[in-house]
Amino acid sequence: MRHAKYLLLLLIASIVSLEAANAQNENFSGNRRHRKVFLIPADTNQVKHDTEFDHLTPNEKRKMRGLTDPRNLFVPKGQWIFGGTASYSTHSNESYRFLIVEGINSKGHNVKVSPMIAYAFRDNMALGARFIYTRTYLKMDSAELQWGDKESGTQIQVKDFYTLRHSYQVAATWRQYIPIGRSRRFALFNEMQLACGGVQAKFANDAPVKGTYETGYTFSLGMSPGIVAFATNNMAVEVNVGVMGITYTSTKQVHNQVTVGHRKTSMMNFKVNIFSIGLGVAFYL
Repeated sequence: MRHAKYLLLLLIASIVSLEAANAQNENFSGNRRHRKVFLIPADTNQVKHDTEFDHLTPNEKRKMRGLTDPRNLFVPKGQWIFGGTASYSTHSNESYRFLIVEGINSKGHNVKVSPMIAYAFRDNMALGARFIYTRTYLKMDSAELQWGDKESGTQIQVKDFYTLRHSYQVAATWRQYIPIGRSRRFALFNEMQLACGGVQAKFANDAPVKGTYETGYTFSLGMSPGIVAFATNNMAVEVNVGVMGITYTSTKQVHNQVTVGHRKTSMMNFKVNIFSIGLGVAFYL
């Protein structure tokens, strides 16, 4: 009788152990099935998001780049912009040598002033006008260009050469600002200029004096990207450089009040013009 009780207890313990193992396997399988069900909606949402992006219009995709996103506000509509750029350089040479040019004695200067006014007709976009004045002066007392030795080589001498040139332009401008991220202090901008203007110049050399008087006009379309940084709430520093332009120029020359000459030129380029780099200050009111 006692052995029968022991056998019954062992049988009950075996049944309980088997039931516990089966329950553990079912829970493990249920967890795996649960993870699979959890991953399916995530993949479905991703596919749905990609499908919605494919159906966006070009204007909606452009907004996603931030160019016309109203949340990237840098220059609000209705703001006036006053400013300009200026540059000045001077040089003086005394018995200077440059490559094959010797004995250079000269002096001169270059001045450029460009005031600007604009109005923001839309957020981050402005229309305005710019006036550009340039003055170039050069007086060369002497210079010598020489190939070969002094006895059998070729020599060209320049003495008492003088030139003065003025150019002035009026330009209509369109400017778009592109904020750098969410910054309210730094931004890139692109400025398009449609300009027309005139040129006056005079040249004189040798003794007795021989002179040439020159007048002309020019039309141009150019693009100048740059960067602007606000130093205060209303004052900003700007740097821009010309990278592309189309120019047409017509010139008339009168030499010694007798000979008349004409010249017409047109040019299109896509390159960085280091001589058009401008540093200026603008006030946003």
